[in-house]
Amino acid sequence: MTAELETRSDQDIQRDVLTELSWDGRVSPQTIGVIVLDGIVTLSGQVDSFFKKWAAEDAALRVRGVNAVANELEVELPATDRRTDDEIARAAAQALAGDTLLGPQQLQVTVSDGWITVHGEVEWNYQRAEAEHLLRRLWGVTGVTNQIEVVTRPSAPDLERRIREALLRIAKVDAERVQVDVDGGTAILMGTVRSWAEREEIERTAWQAPGITRVEDRIQVIPA
Repeated sequence: MTAELETRSDQDIQRDVLTELSWDGRVSPQTIGVIVLDGIVTLSGQVDSFFKKWAAEDAALRVRGVNAVANELEVELPATDRRTDDEIARAAAQALAGDTLLGPQQLQVTVSDGWITVHGEVEWNYQRAEAEHLLRRLWGVTGVTNQIEVVTRPSAPDLERRIREALLRIAKVDAERVQVDVDGGTAILMGTVRSWAEREEIERTAWQAPGITRVEDRIQVIPA
């Protein structure tokens, strides 16, 4: 039996995004406006921290039928949360140095008007993501630019097979609908999935493979 594709209206998606924002305790939904056009969600309004801006985007992407999110939320820090760039830079350096997942990495941060830019090299993509997650949570931060590079590591001849096997182990991923090709340090993902969350899980899994320095995600989201 062939599964029928489900077409979700923009109104349905908007309702579910608003519900998901209310469900997520990290977000203040009463200050966020949601507009949906052809499956593309635009978030507008103000939040009182950069972390809430990111959390709102993350919540919207979890909703079935969402194709993309335009995050136009503005960060308006309360007076009690405002810090000088020097204070933020010191806090960022301490947070990065004290994180056990990062290890003894050589990362540098610069701060301008509360916006952090982080540079350096790591061996794994999860370390790159961990550094950004740490910085998002700091008081006084208005934005983060992640310029950390993943250093190329020797890749195993069976890298494609290992990524496919990892996908097969994940219960919420239909690995049979996904094709994985590896070219140098780049993992190329193709196929179709039923939700944005499934697509993100596949990309995250590919990033975990040793030697992968770039993921080219060509997977299409087709709700079924």
